[in-house]
Amino acid sequence: MKILIAEDDTTSRLLFSATLRKLGYAVTAVENGQKAWEAWKQGEYPMLISDWMMPDIDGLQLCKMIRAEPSLQYTYVILLTALDSKGSYLEGMDGGADDFITKPFDEEQLAARLRVAERILALHKKLHTQATYDRLTGVWNRAAIMDYLAAELERTTRQSACVGVIVADLDYFKQVNDTYGHPAGDAVLQEAARRMRLALRPYDRLGRYGGEEFLITAPGCTWNDAMDLAERIRSAIGAEPVNSPSGLIPVTVSLGVTIGGDRIGEDAATLIAAADEALYRAKKAGRNRVEFSDRRV
Repeated sequence: MKILIAEDDTTSRLLFSATLRKLGYAVTAVENGQKAWEAWKQGEYPMLISDWMMPDIDGLQLCKMIRAEPSLQYTYVILLTALDSKGSYLEGMDGGADDFITKPFDEEQLAARLRVAERILALHKKLHTQATYDRLTGVWNRAAIMDYLAAELERTTRQSACVGVIVADLDYFKQVNDTYGHPAGDAVLQEAARRMRLALRPYDRLGRYGGEEFLITAPGCTWNDAMDLAERIRSAIGAEPVNSPSGLIPVTVSLGVTIGGDRIGEDAATLIAAADEALYRAKKAGRNRVEFSDRRV
C-alpha cells in the first residue's frame, strides 16, 4: 500500500519513512502541505500521514482540501500531533481526519493503527464499489457520475475552469436485443464501455446514465478538446464488430457534447439537457456522429 507523508521536521520525516518501509509500505515523503497536496493530486494514495502543525498548509487544512475533492478512492488521513487537547482532536475529526498519532510515536502502536486503517479501507472500497459502480459494465452508475459532475462543476466555478459533458447513446440497441437476445446485448454494453474507457484521458470519468446511454465528464476541455474526445469515442466504438454469444454484431454510437463551468450557478441537469439536445440532432442526422450544443450563442 502507498502512504503519503507530510512532515516539515526532517528527523521525524526520515524516521517515519524508514519505519513504514520496514513495515512493508511504499512511501512518498514530502516536507510541507503544499507539496503533499500536489503529490496527492498526481497519484493515488490510500493513506496520508500528516503533521498537524506545518507552515502554509497545515495538516488540518490539507485534510479538508482532500475531503472537498471528488475522488475515486478514499484517503485515510492520520494526523500527527503533540497536542493533548480533546478540543483539537474533535476539530481534526470534524475536518475529516480518521485517526491521530502522538509524537514521538511508538512503532508497535503505529503498526496496529495501520492495520486498522487497512481494514477500514478494504471495507470502504467494497461498499464504495457496490454503491457507485454499474454491475454489468463496471463503469460508474448514474448516481455516482451525476454526483461527480455536480462536484466538478463546483470546482470549475471556484477555479474559473471548464468541463466537457458528453452523452453517448448506442445506435439501434433495441434491435440488438430483439435480434440477438439480451445476453448479446449485455456483451455489447460491456464491450462498448471498455472501448470508451480506452478512449478517455486518465482524468475523464465515465458512467452508465441509463440503458444504452453513457455520460462522460471531461475536466479542462475546450470545445475542440471535447469534440475530439467524442470523435475518439465514436471511432473506438465502431472500429470493429462486437464478439457476442450470438456472433459478431456491428455497433455504432451517437454523441452530444457541451461545455460547462463558465456560468455561475450552472447545474448538472442544465448541461445534460444541452448535451441531450445535441445527441437528438446526431440521431436525427443519421446516427454514428457527434453534434455539439454551443449554449453561448
